[in-house]
Amino acid sequence: MAAVAGATAAGVCLAVGSASAGTISGPLYRDPTSAVVRWVAANPGDSRAAVIRDKIASQPQARWFANFNISTAQSEAAAYVDAANAAQQIPVLSVYQITNRDCGGASAGGAPDLNQYQSWVSNFSRGLGNRTVIIILETDSLALLTCLNSNEINARNQAISTATRTIKSANPNAKVYLDAGHSTWNSAGETANRLRAAGVQYADGFFSNVSNYNPTSSEANFGRAVISSLNGMGISGKRQVIDTSRNGGASGDWCGDDNTDRRIGMYPTTNTGDSNIDAYLWVKPPGEADGCRYTAGSFQPDLAFSLANGVPNPPTTAPPTTPPPTTAPPTTPPPTTPPPTTPPPTTPPPTTTPPPTGNGCSASVALNQWSGGFTASVTVTAGSADINGWTVTITLPSGAAVTGVWNAQASGTSGTVRYTNVGYNGHVGAGQSTNFGFQGTGTGPGATASCAAA
Repeated sequence: MAAVAGATAAGVCLAVGSASAGTISGPLYRDPTSAVVRWVAANPGDSRAAVIRDKIASQPQARWFANFNISTAQSEAAAYVDAANAAQQIPVLSVYQITNRDCGGASAGGAPDLNQYQSWVSNFSRGLGNRTVIIILETDSLALLTCLNSNEINARNQAISTATRTIKSANPNAKVYLDAGHSTWNSAGETANRLRAAGVQYADGFFSNVSNYNPTSSEANFGRAVISSLNGMGISGKRQVIDTSRNGGASGDWCGDDNTDRRIGMYPTTNTGDSNIDAYLWVKPPGEADGCRYTAGSFQPDLAFSLANGVPNPPTTAPPTTPPPTTAPPTTPPPTTPPPTTPPPTTPPPTTTPPPTGNGCSASVALNQWSGGFTASVTVTAGSADINGWTVTITLPSGAAVTGVWNAQASGTSGTVRYTNVGYNGHVGAGQSTNFGFQGTGTGPGATASCAAA
């Protein structure tokens, strides 16, 4: 169930840079006319404004195309894409027009029938230009099918497949992703079957966790399983994008209108460091309601403040070249707010254990410090023989505490912290490397690392 102009899963400028594991590189578009930016501008004296400005309004978010109007579809798409192109940034467009949307739930609406849906898609596609755009095509359309009979499901699949090809034909540089629900909804195998039926072979991949709260690590594991299932069907080369707009806190009940234990997750970026994941996106704009307590899709400052309160600000340095942590550095220019008065962040040289000469491993740490916090990228390198598991011991400076980790399992949060491999990165070939990372509060420089092979 996706909230109009923001989604709720049921059950639930700068030149383009170099690629970073996925197939997309470059900064994402921050819309200066979004609901949260307008609210901040209109309420400078509100006690919540600074937090919402620094941690939400500063970030790129998806624009939802959810109001059905065939005659304006092209001009609306073109206006948004042209603005992003002028800023030399990549726009994210969430198309939410499928007939019988949300099975008549809080976000009901969309095209009256599938013929009109195709007319809307055709006009919309003409406004996409010829540069990179990211299309989130029809949230919940494949994960939520309970209200459709078999003929209606077949017709929907055909409509989504046709829409994908229409968009790709109009703009060959468009990146189109289809609905995969999320990791606690349908199984990976069932999700792959639905994606295949809807023409994922014509798309760039799939999206997951839109408007939901599942941890990024769970979604990444789910995505790998979906990709594996697709590969088994002869459909290769597909990648995932993950909505991290509010998965930095507790998971559970899908509706966030009354929850105070939710937090924004990773800041949006195309710099994922994961070859299976093209981007971490804020598809559901933080602060937009789910439709339980407030009107679906309406911006509510109390929800935005709750999501952002207590979360570290995005760092002001360039993002690391490894997967971003729970609050990853942004890839867009900073907002037009006064610059901070704190000293500029520093990036100390990495600390390294001696290179292994036998069956062991070494670990090097690259730190990215900003006011009040840091991220660490750790490289694990095997010696002259393969290793099949590793443990890295990090000794943190006094006062530093780990708040998030990716691509490893952590034991402890301060002092001496041990990180062990997860299932997919335990094997490291002789002389080869793998990476993991963590985020913390306090001061990171001075951390030391050692590595032991299993």
